Amino acid sequence: MSRIAKSSITIPENVTFFLSKLEVIINGPLGSLTRKIHKCIKITRKNNSLFFSHDHLSESYGWMQAGTYRSLVYTMIVGVTVGFKKQLNLIGIGYRVIMENTNILKLYLGFSHPIIYKIPNTIKVILLPQNEIVLTGIDKQLVGQVAANIRSYRIPEPYKGKGIRYLNEVVRIKEAKKK
Repeated sequence: MSRIAKSSITIPENVTFFLSKLEVIINGPLGSLTRKIHKCIKITRKNNSLFFSHDHLSESYGWMQAGTYRSLVYTMIVGVTVGFKKQLNLIGIGYRVIMENTNILKLYLGFSHPIIYKIPNTIKVILLPQNEIVLTGIDKQLVGQVAANIRSYRIPEPYKGKGIRYLNEVVRIKEAKKK
């Protein structure tokens, strides 16, 4: 039985919540998000609170789904009010990033060619001077996925620590072999 599903979500005043059949639509000051929900989930609204339950046909599976969708709806509300942010640091000699147009990143990561990465329209990119990339957006999953895709081009290696790191990520440096 999920304990997360049992706790309610309070809807802020500047957020509107719509539920139509199997789709949740949340509008806020930063934008709008929609998500399809599972058919066994029941969402009830009382005043400014949302309560999650299930159809009681499959006891454990229904509570798992209710807890999952409660977490997803909560992150949607946080996304349209505050937003999400991920910061990446490029560590290595000659590693740099250039923004072309409004949605294309050109990454120079020690390869013989630059890597061109197309940013989705809902993600905003800020390039800080010392090889830092800040990704912001309202969809938590999309911001994290874009950050992971960029990081996958040069994962930090364990001997010198060169690569693309998240902010405050600690990379354990191994000692080199000795003869």
